[in-house]
Amino acid sequence: MYKPKKDTQNEAEFVFIEDLVPEDHLLRKIDRYIDFSFIGEKVRPYYSESTGRPSDPILLFKMMFIGYFYGIRSERQLEREVKTNIAYRWFLGLKLNDPVPDHSTISWNRRTRFKDTHVFQEIFDEIVLQAMNHKMVGGRVLFSDSTHLKANANKHKFTREEVEAETREYIQELNQAVEEDREKHGKKPLKEKEEVKEKKQIRKSTTDPDCGFMSRDHKQEMFCYLDHRTTDMKFNIITDAYVTPGNVHDSVPYLSRLDRQIERFQLGVEAVALDSGYLTTPICKGLHDRTIFGVIAHRRYHPTKGLMPKWKFTYDKEREVYVCPNGQELVYCTTTREGYQEYKSDPKLCAECPLLNECTRSKNKQKVVTRHVWEEHKEKVRDNRLSASGKMLYKFRKEKVERSFADSKELHGLRYCRLRGLQNASEQVLLTAACQNMKKIATHLAKLG
Repeated sequence: MYKPKKDTQNEAEFVFIEDLVPEDHLLRKIDRYIDFSFIGEKVRPYYSESTGRPSDPILLFKMMFIGYFYGIRSERQLEREVKTNIAYRWFLGLKLNDPVPDHSTISWNRRTRFKDTHVFQEIFDEIVLQAMNHKMVGGRVLFSDSTHLKANANKHKFTREEVEAETREYIQELNQAVEEDREKHGKKPLKEKEEVKEKKQIRKSTTDPDCGFMSRDHKQEMFCYLDHRTTDMKFNIITDAYVTPGNVHDSVPYLSRLDRQIERFQLGVEAVALDSGYLTTPICKGLHDRTIFGVIAHRRYHPTKGLMPKWKFTYDKEREVYVCPNGQELVYCTTTREGYQEYKSDPKLCAECPLLNECTRSKNKQKVVTRHVWEEHKEKVRDNRLSASGKMLYKFRKEKVERSFADSKELHGLRYCRLRGLQNASEQVLLTAACQNMKKIATHLAKLG
């Protein structure tokens, strides 16, 4: 029988807020298994002991975590959501009639109190340490990759600037390797070259000068930041998240970030699996020096159209010569300042070779094949990739680090940068990664009971 309900919205009712939150709610698990007490100690140096109104930094950070747990992009919207969501109030320890912290309080802390500090990195690290305490981080196998975050900037508003190219960290080690290789082959030492800073032209956004313009094959051109991320094999816990402008190559920060994880968390890394963007001789050499089994995807190099590729020339390591498909030997000639050994053919033999037109287009009819002084380390990584264990490890890469990126973008709003500036982008990435780790810890421990 149809019977309309009476107006009950103005009636007084006696309820417990504890009873209104479902037992299996995510925030209940987070509250039960994640210890937030460390936040007070981390931010204590940035608060005055004697002046100002009393503040609860743990409540403010927990409120920020809610925004990252549920992909709430605006601090104003976050304030409105907390006002009306009972589970959010319960998590923050607020009664139904308690005032909610104003959105401006969060933004002021971010823009002034925590500006130019490492608070967000320290919070991320502490969550990783909690995962380690629960034996959720193996530390033996790591997966790394990067993804772009679209910057809050118009790609049509930019200026072209000429900047100095960054000096690579390995340049001194490479120079030493070149000198040793030249001495080994009886070549004179290279003359000291006056250091000239290389210049390159970049697009600099007038909206967000910190971001970088990304232009890659099969990807949309845009101003963006790059989230360089590493995940662990065991429970896919994120062990590192680092942000750079979008025009920084994936391989540039990799070794330094790997060393930071090993030092900070005392990880015994035995193997890593990486995308093809990391297949560079310095990284292969760095993994060898750290006695780490490296598995890196193959990168396809496109030779000049109509000419045979380099892999058709066989390298004889004992005699240090390359042998061409027609059987001629290319002997060592010199080692360049850039670290490449040059192997050259005999022009007289090449002139009569039936494969000349497929081999070289040089006027003197001489074929030159180059080999990096650290090439053997790259060959070792290629062999690792083709091994049974290498194939198994690389298969897991898409299930680990790629899955982590997908969750960040789909569930936590990490497709776009909320704010402008490298520091704000780093804050967004670090807190998103910390929240992903908290969800994994709480969900796993809840299953264990």
